[in-house]
Amino acid sequence: MAGMTHAATPPPKVSGDAAADANLWLEDISGDKQLDWVRQHNAETVKKYAQTPEFKQLDARLLEVLDSNERIPMVEKIGDRYYNFWRDKDHPKGLWRRTSLAEYRKDQPAWETVIDLDALSKAENENWVWHGTECLKPDYQRCLILLSRGGADADVVREYDLPGKQFVKDGFTLPEAKSNVSWKDRDTLYVATDFGPGSMTTSSYPRIVKEWKRGTPLSSAVTVYEGKPEDMTVSAFRDRTPGFERDFVARQIAFYDSETYVRGKDGKLTKIDVPNDANVRAHREWLLIEPRSDWNAGGKPYKAGSLLAAKFDDYMAGKRELTVLFEPTDSTALDGYSWTRHHLILNVMDNVVNKLEVLTPQAGAWQREGLGGAPKLSTIAAAGIDADDSDDYFLTVSGFLQPTTLYYGAIDGGEPQAVKHSPAFFDAAKYDVSQHFTTSKDGTRVPYFEIAPKHLKTDGKNPTLQYGYGGFEISLQPSYSGGIGRAWLDKGGVYVIANIRGGGEYGPRWHKAALKANRLRAYEDFAAVSEDLFKRKITSPQHLAAMGGSNGGLLMGNMLTLYPQLYGAIVSQVALLDMQRYTHLSAGASWIAEYGDPDKPAEWAWLKTFSPYTNAKAGQKYPPALFTTSTRDDRVGPVHARKMYAKLAALGYDTSFYENIEGGHGGAADNKQSAFMKALEYTYLWDHVK
Repeated sequence: MAGMTHAATPPPKVSGDAAADANLWLEDISGDKQLDWVRQHNAETVKKYAQTPEFKQLDARLLEVLDSNERIPMVEKIGDRYYNFWRDKDHPKGLWRRTSLAEYRKDQPAWETVIDLDALSKAENENWVWHGTECLKPDYQRCLILLSRGGADADVVREYDLPGKQFVKDGFTLPEAKSNVSWKDRDTLYVATDFGPGSMTTSSYPRIVKEWKRGTPLSSAVTVYEGKPEDMTVSAFRDRTPGFERDFVARQIAFYDSETYVRGKDGKLTKIDVPNDANVRAHREWLLIEPRSDWNAGGKPYKAGSLLAAKFDDYMAGKRELTVLFEPTDSTALDGYSWTRHHLILNVMDNVVNKLEVLTPQAGAWQREGLGGAPKLSTIAAAGIDADDSDDYFLTVSGFLQPTTLYYGAIDGGEPQAVKHSPAFFDAAKYDVSQHFTTSKDGTRVPYFEIAPKHLKTDGKNPTLQYGYGGFEISLQPSYSGGIGRAWLDKGGVYVIANIRGGGEYGPRWHKAALKANRLRAYEDFAAVSEDLFKRKITSPQHLAAMGGSNGGLLMGNMLTLYPQLYGAIVSQVALLDMQRYTHLSAGASWIAEYGDPDKPAEWAWLKTFSPYTNAKAGQKYPPALFTTSTRDDRVGPVHARKMYAKLAALGYDTSFYENIEGGHGGAADNKQSAFMKALEYTYLWDHVK
């Protein structure tokens, strides 16, 4: 989910029921009084849960996982070099570094440091957090470096000379803002940023995109496009693929609705004529379209969740000759795709387990063949390395008990070769992975994964942690976590992933089934998984913990208030919780398409049914709950967690709170903070459900 910068300003004016909110004062994110309150309650939580030898040992073991030098350094090809951003014990803020392919394939590559973020932070007295790069092809001489203060979504943009490994004196720079910026050419940027009053949307993102020439003040940049204040954001970019250079403008109307325009040399915009809820992407001569709703084009019907291909120029000229590259079934969904020079790799999920296909463009139906296999109940993914120049690809295989292996291959080049292996951080031989299906309240079949000790006693007494998300069409798939292995499995626990509606496990239909007025379906699904664990005697309410973050933190808030009888303890991370005020907090307005608008009475009627802060009341048997958040989270913001904790504490419930002063929406700004937060959360749950 996406945000807004922090300022020590009074909260927005309120009226109606919210005006009686005793915790409104906590909405001043950076106020001295509020931060003193945060520190006080942080200290209480640390004293209670983070002082024991057991906690300190777990903290150290989790940090060991995060800092391990044996982790796979995933790379991106920029020019003829392979770049990686790397954090470890000696470089907590991180190194941006590079190497050659031949060197990368060695067990111990020799790396050349490009930017030492720890040294830069020290020299500039800033707490920089890496946000990535935008490099100008085809020569890759210049990059835009994105740096965040403390992990917020807002970042500072600075031009960098890549061969010279130094920032460009008097080069392009942008002050801290939630900017969308990309190269048009070496001396021109497309910039959408905070240009001053009226230039941002109600979602706190840029509303105006401009063309900015080198050597001129930002104030003289020429407007390319203006969105509406109620839009989510706008951006512009140039596709610099040799021979297929095109400029595009994107208007993000809402989270799932957008318009994409081709910008001519004269500045004229021509809309790509697809439904607003369809995703489009141009590549060389092709236009790929992913409709999120059933769609009729050229007199033919196409299913939601399909992937369609057309010749770009023909489509823009009005022809509607579409080739179906993927069509979903009851059990399959498109997980993603990636181009190589001559082929398209499809990642497909079948009951939340991956398989790969390689498609080769040709007249009529494209040629198809499989690409590699994966062990049972694991995730396999592949992506082209350089779609302009080669058919090479990287492929990863991972599972709950299988550390990631990275392969390097070439389409039509035989079997890919393993080049990197992630280390094992726990003994996988002790455990089994299984997939189960249960029936939700309305009869829907819901899958979930279970990782448990072999020869598990089905006596209902196993400490079990159930995790979920259920929103924004995001899927939870099999993946390896040394942290979960060490913090939960190695202590004898069972770990469960619930693939509830609202996610993308079965494509757009699975997501739309829990949108807005149907949100409760996601929570019914999560409860159904819990009840199935009881039915199978894996665990029981006093031994069942639940955890989720962001939208999953909202899920946790609702399991607390709607299904308290099912859980022994709950952890809600960087969560939305006050659904009456969420559109006025940080980037909340950008998610109206997901939840609805509480300022409209008809929509508040359903929103209040899943607003944990609204629904928390006295006299209930709520399980103990820990709320974790970050002051520098300018996406969801810390306000929700602060207020929920304050309300529950005032009502006399067993509740705890911890707000990391840094960290952004990820909750932590570096590995040390991340390990501490995770150790705190797992320790809290073990303390209540063992």
